[in-house]
Amino acid sequence: MSLDTLRLISEYMMPDVVPAPSDIGFMFGTRHGVDEFCSTAYSLWQARMFGKLLISGGTTPGEQRSEAEVIAERLIAMGMPASSLILETVATNTGENVILGRKRIAEVMDLASIKTVLVIGKVCSTRRYLMTMKRHWPEVKVYASPVNYFGMPTARWNEHDDFRARVVGEFSKIPDYVQRGFLTEVEGYPAYPDVCLKTTGL
Repeated sequence: MSLDTLRLISEYMMPDVVPAPSDIGFMFGTRHGVDEFCSTAYSLWQARMFGKLLISGGTTPGEQRSEAEVIAERLIAMGMPASSLILETVATNTGENVILGRKRIAEVMDLASIKTVLVIGKVCSTRRYLMTMKRHWPEVKVYASPVNYFGMPTARWNEHDDFRARVVGEFSKIPDYVQRGFLTEVEGYPAYPDVCLKTTGL
């Protein structure tokens, strides 16, 4: 696989999105890399990048508590006040994260006052988060703070089996998700590259 192919996939899936102070933080729940997710969120909160953080994530099979509850407990133990957290504990996919998360935020805040959102999520899913936000919450400007929990620099994602599998899996699904209306392309970022995965050696 050529370096150019790697670059095209990486630039599309994991675009450079600079975090900026926002009206609210929005964390997509996870069972993977919880320590790294919490460390990132706590550091952003300490840096006054947001005052309140929405954590969206339901219960996965075999678990008693939702992803949001597990993460919130960890953040509170680290020193974040419970009053700064808004939990959405039902969502089971990225679309629901945004749809239900937005509804949950509306219960405690005026949505009209939210102009900027700082997204926290897996680095390999950065593009999908941006596109899901565009689909279901197009009025806001979205910043992002991707979390890399793989123990491998993002630039070397193709050298790590799990990292590579997740990036390629995400990449291959996006055209279908766009066609089915799950995602909306975002402006200002690289277009979907014309790459044939079957011949790239991925």
